[in-house]
Amino acid sequence: MKMSYQELKNKPKTLQSLTGLNPQEFQTLLDKFAQAWTAYVEETFQRATRQRAYGAGRKAELEQLEDKLLFILVYFRLYPTQEIQGFLFGIGQAQAHEWVHRLTRVLNQALGYDQQLPEREPAKLEAVLTTCPSLEFIIDGTERPINRPQDKADRKTYYSGKKKAHTLKNNVITQRGGKVLFLSDTYEGKKHDKKIADEEAYQFPQASTLWQDTGFQGYAPEGVKIEQPKKKPRKADLTQAEKDENQTIAKIRVEVEHQIGGIKRSQIVVQKFRNRVDHYADDVMEIACGLHNFRLSHRPRKAVQPQKVV
Repeated sequence: MKMSYQELKNKPKTLQSLTGLNPQEFQTLLDKFAQAWTAYVEETFQRATRQRAYGAGRKAELEQLEDKLLFILVYFRLYPTQEIQGFLFGIGQAQAHEWVHRLTRVLNQALGYDQQLPEREPAKLEAVLTTCPSLEFIIDGTERPINRPQDKADRKTYYSGKKKAHTLKNNVITQRGGKVLFLSDTYEGKKHDKKIADEEAYQFPQASTLWQDTGFQGYAPEGVKIEQPKKKPRKADLTQAEKDENQTIAKIRVEVEHQIGGIKRSQIVVQKFRNRVDHYADDVMEIACGLHNFRLSHRPRKAVQPQKVV
């Protein structure tokens, strides 16, 4: 029996395990997904030059819209091989490959309709951050593994000394107590977090506060108050006051680690990335951030008051 939404809609725990969304969230996203699918069909299959009407020909493997959304959410949540993904939904590997890339585009559009995608243009960052009620932000870098490149030069470029593996890297900027607001471009693992920030030239609202770790040592945008742990001096120790301050900063910065953990509920950005289609590695990270933001927006949670620095 192939997997279908009809089979899973009355099994909320199983549905959430497979997709990362509970039934109510699934239905909410389905509304936006339907709009995105309609736009995709109009753009792709209803061109004036198209000779065959949409719906003609053989029956689609994923006929129901609910199954289309289920298909792509399962792929992002579990990241099975396309052979297994096809088996789960009763189609072959080649068809699974086509549906993965087709529905990735539609899912991205759906999250865009719901305004859950992070900003990607550094030039627009300041305008996005200015709308936040609290001008306190956290920046951090995150890495995800890839298969060992065959090319020798690529092996050196994508090798991360920190992770001791070949990786891809992004910077994320979050609002304290809020969502992922910005996602950088995707870079090779060798590139340093601070260098990405310098090259993308982020601009922050005046008088805002930026919390960062020692990976951004020396990064200080104009007009921004920087909160960063003090590094241990060579051949010396931190004072007790400095240790206490570092601990206070760490308690606040841990929020971004929770956000990154939410992003990485999508196993497609946790397991070794296997897809080789151009730009797909960047697309999936954007969608993983969007799915995390979507859950934060639509799932009731206890109000957490941001900690204050004493």
